[in-house]
Amino acid sequence: MTLSALLPNGFSDLLPEEAELEAKAIQTLMEHFSKFGYARIKPPMAEFEETLLAPGPGASLSKDTFRVMDSVSHKMLGIRADITPQIARIVCTRLKDEPKPLRLCYANDVLRARAGQLRGVRQFTQVGCEMVGDEMPGSYVELVMLAVLGLKALGLKDITLDFTMPMALDALYADEGKSEDKGVLTNILAGRQQSELAGMKGKLAAKLLALMKASGPMDKALPVIEKISLPPVLKAQVKDLADIQAALKAGLAECNVNDVTLTLDVFETKGSQYYKGLAFSLFAGGVRGELGRGGHYGVQFGADESKLTATGFTLYMDTIRKGLNGKAPAKTHGSAAGI
Repeated sequence: MTLSALLPNGFSDLLPEEAELEAKAIQTLMEHFSKFGYARIKPPMAEFEETLLAPGPGASLSKDTFRVMDSVSHKMLGIRADITPQIARIVCTRLKDEPKPLRLCYANDVLRARAGQLRGVRQFTQVGCEMVGDEMPGSYVELVMLAVLGLKALGLKDITLDFTMPMALDALYADEGKSEDKGVLTNILAGRQQSELAGMKGKLAAKLLALMKASGPMDKALPVIEKISLPPVLKAQVKDLADIQAALKAGLAECNVNDVTLTLDVFETKGSQYYKGLAFSLFAGGVRGELGRGGHYGVQFGADESKLTATGFTLYMDTIRKGLNGKAPAKTHGSAAGI
């Protein structure tokens, strides 16, 4: 019998050159995070299903999670599809009495039951940081700067930070929605169907259209959005965005980083399932796909929701590896203004 070397869809081998390249990049990133006070944490690959998918960040990942039967307890296990829900569990239990804020970092594989529309892999390494017990917008600036400087340490160029407001539709719908079908609006926004919104009546459709049209470079988008009548929660987020923009510009200039572009797309919500505040995605010139994403969220594990909030980001090493072009990562250097 001849065995096939074919692997399941979404899985691949890393041969010596690729494996070494990724390992060095991970080491560079973790050393970078450590210098700024982030302590490494390593959760298990599998947990009881009811624990891994408990109310909180994990609940939104149910469809992406592999399940297996535990031969010891005969209970269902879930194999992690993302590391943030595990950090929420640890913070709410084993580290609940530790002084806040907590600065944690990680570098571990995750496994997904299905590939995403934009990312075809199902097993990959996440490398990232979480600040738990944070204060906006200062913590947000710290985490974004940390991510950008980490990518620069790997030699990546022409970085784009694309910000979004994942709860915008929910907040506007609660404030203005009456007869509109929220599911229909969600599909319209996902498809960026301006003509559909233009053909609808009412204040909600008009505001959604105005926000959609405003998307683009942050310098141009914010002044337009600031003039739109928004619910208080969104007004506060727009104010935070303006503060974050100013702080990032100052921090990047102090670090002599001049190839970072800030953009805003209010309704880009793919992959932002558990973010309740501002979120962002990272891209780089010449690299196809998202390098990583991050944002602000409420820390919850189970029925008892913590009063803590957190800001974090995760980098996708399979995408980043493609941007390294076989080159060893550069040594981390320079200061991290704004952190």
